[in-house]
Amino acid sequence: MPDSLAVIVAAHNEADRIGQTVKALREALPSAAVWVADDASGDGTAEVAMSAGARVVSRGRSHGKGGNVSAAAEAALSDGEPPTLVLLCDGDLGASAARLGPLVVAVEEGECDLAVAAFGTRVGGGFGLAKGFAHWAIRRRCGFDAGAPISGQRAMRAEVLRATLPFASGYGMEIGMTVDAVRAGYRVAEYELDLAHRATGRSFTGFLHRGRQLLDFVGAYRARAQGQSR
Repeated sequence: MPDSLAVIVAAHNEADRIGQTVKALREALPSAAVWVADDASGDGTAEVAMSAGARVVSRGRSHGKGGNVSAAAEAALSDGEPPTLVLLCDGDLGASAARLGPLVVAVEEGECDLAVAAFGTRVGGGFGLAKGFAHWAIRRRCGFDAGAPISGQRAMRAEVLRATLPFASGYGMEIGMTVDAVRAGYRVAEYELDLAHRATGRSFTGFLHRGRQLLDFVGAYRARAQGQSR
């Protein structure tokens, strides 16, 4: 039986990009079911995603990235014909989402169990404190030396997805997923891809965003202390 693929796109107030992202995914991966995990967007993200051909999982209030993507993942896995492969990505990739195929191929061909995209070109960002903590936290908890510790672009077999659900709260999702996958004995590999996303610069809004990220990173790290349940 050939592998079937579900794509789960994380989105919050991405009405200006989600349509292009979904379109790129559907053109690059025409046999895939595309789901959008809409985290209570107030700008019409859900409507744009549905118009582009995606199935949308959205709740009345924000549950953060980890909570909302967990809900969409559960929906995809319990669908009439559940997927054997799953690709996760962020809704702000736009046309560059079409370049995520190598992650799926890497898992399909057995190179690894969890394939993570590293952005080929860095755009925006702060001073690297949040990302540096994420790298340290993953290495500390499971020994994996992650070059792209917070990348949301990830492909895996459905069994890996099930083993890492529910995801850590908020922006701690990727740290928790990597730690949980490595601890469960799955192989993680990173692949540099030419991707583009909405960058947060060194502005007040950008630093506020990274501060929220860091709080969630710390939460995921603490929840994964040896011997402590998630």
